[in-house]
Amino acid sequence: MTLTQPSLQRTASGNAAWIVVVVAGITAALHIWKLPAALPRIQEDLGLSLLAAGVLLGIVQVAGMVGGLAVSLLAEVIGERRTLLLGLVFLSAGSIFGALSIGANTLLASRAIEGIGFIVATVVGPGLIRRHAPFRRVNLAVGCWSAYQGTATFVGLIASAYFLQVGTWQAWWWVMAAVSLVPIPLVLRMVPKDQPAGAGGARAAAGRIGITARSPKVWIAGVVFGCYTVQWMAVVGFLPTLYGDSGLSGTHAGVLSAVVGGLNGVGAIITSMLLQRGAPARALLFLSFVLMAAAGLATFAVDWSPVPGGLAWQVACVGFFSLSGAMIPATMTRMAVDLAPEGGSAPAAMGLMQQIYNVGNFTGPMIVAWLAMSTGGWSSTWWMTSVFAVLGIILSAVLVGRRGSMHFSHAQ
Repeated sequence: MTLTQPSLQRTASGNAAWIVVVVAGITAALHIWKLPAALPRIQEDLGLSLLAAGVLLGIVQVAGMVGGLAVSLLAEVIGERRTLLLGLVFLSAGSIFGALSIGANTLLASRAIEGIGFIVATVVGPGLIRRHAPFRRVNLAVGCWSAYQGTATFVGLIASAYFLQVGTWQAWWWVMAAVSLVPIPLVLRMVPKDQPAGAGGARAAAGRIGITARSPKVWIAGVVFGCYTVQWMAVVGFLPTLYGDSGLSGTHAGVLSAVVGGLNGVGAIITSMLLQRGAPARALLFLSFVLMAAAGLATFAVDWSPVPGGLAWQVACVGFFSLSGAMIPATMTRMAVDLAPEGGSAPAAMGLMQQIYNVGNFTGPMIVAWLAMSTGGWSSTWWMTSVFAVLGIILSAVLVGRRGSMHFSHAQ
């Protein structure tokens, strides 16, 4: 079977659309990962405690904790493309406000604005990709989307580590404000316009969201996702600080942390290929949680200081933690685009899931900071990673159930 010229044009247009959406997602996530490398300097400038630093890392997730369904309603009413553009504008505005901050409270407020922009921009990503990606590339496209956090971690931590050697953290916030605007003309040009809102407007949209919010599977899926994010955000978010405490200076801590984050993106792409080949969702989820627990135990419970090359071994362990953990967001994001019940809303399914798993993003850094302060070091971090890995396995079994062998091949 050969493709006609219009079919080729649609395929090319679809490829451009989903790639641009992924780029926009990476740009949005850069605002999360512009902070960790700058955190020691911000702590010094503003006099923040370690616990306050944990709050600063997590505050960007508050909007996602409370606003996922509200953003899905917005997307249903004004369209997903417009919602994505609005999110990018909020991110830029929040970064400008942060650059002008002179105290901890105003910086926290700016991070909250960035959090609004982040949730507004990212709730609609999977739906836009599912709608515009060519049929045979849906799994690859969704896999690339699920890698946006890891990719942003890699780019953001390396870029900030080098930039902060020559510039202030305030100047870095100004740069990121400009970067947020870069995808806007690409979205306007490459992503097709939103379809007109369905009959009934906001009332009908609210009804679809209500149907979705009553689906137990969406709630369970969000908690499964959260069992991953609570670990990953906490560990990777504090890596520059942890490495700094180990004696690394200059750009080394940021670069090593970036590599760890980048491995998460690599793992997500590999997982999308496995899903494309028919790998069962339950097996991937179970394996990922088990490997994360083992890697967390090896990273933090073992005292690597007397071992020759001990820091390198510890970095390898936390890298494997990030790589193996990527199976969870890749699998859950692929499931999310199909989780909306009949008569429900795909943006609402993703919004509710983000609302739930952002609780993990918000609380993870604070839990780890509290454990470190209570026990006098980072070695107790494995307590948290192990507990949430076990909980994730239990809930994955409940979520998948008899559909444990469900596949996401391109033929679906």
